[in-house]
Amino acid sequence: MAESVTVARPYAEAVFRTARETGALGVWSERLARLAMVAQDREVASLIGNPRLSAEQVAQLFISLADDNDATLSNFIRVLAENRRLTLLPDISRLFELAKGQEEGVKEAVVHSAFPIDAGQVSALVQQLEAHFGTRLTATVSVDPSLIGGVRVAVGDQVLDASVRGKLDAMATAL
Repeated sequence: MAESVTVARPYAEAVFRTARETGALGVWSERLARLAMVAQDREVASLIGNPRLSAEQVAQLFISLADDNDATLSNFIRVLAENRRLTLLPDISRLFELAKGQEEGVKEAVVHSAFPIDAGQVSALVQQLEAHFGTRLTATVSVDPSLIGGVRVAVGDQVLDASVRGKLDAMATAL
């Protein structure tokens, strides 16, 4: 995975610079999210690697599915197709979103919860976390039953562990 992110990074940075210069961060965010979904589709993925299709044919497929007549977007898709990098679109989209969030002063919080939490609970938690970390946050939630109860939150390199498992580990260390 680290290798694909390394290869995707220059593409994401180039798209981000273009989007920032044209004031179209939101537009490009939507475009890349749509293209990432297309690239992850099983049928489309099988066409990407099909040796019977030329890079231009695959690029035209993506351009038509993008449903956007922007020349810059079309050129970007063609470059990815020619370099056989269309499978990197999910990574490019994710890296773009990280750069966009950093530009807008928003950080990503990864919340690990012992139990599923609903949107209202996530919203309330994000408000508390924003006050704690002193920045705007977007949250990604995953369920981790090994926590027993509570949550563990990672924002960048900072971790807030309010889980039962974390408290038990702290008690074991203290003893």
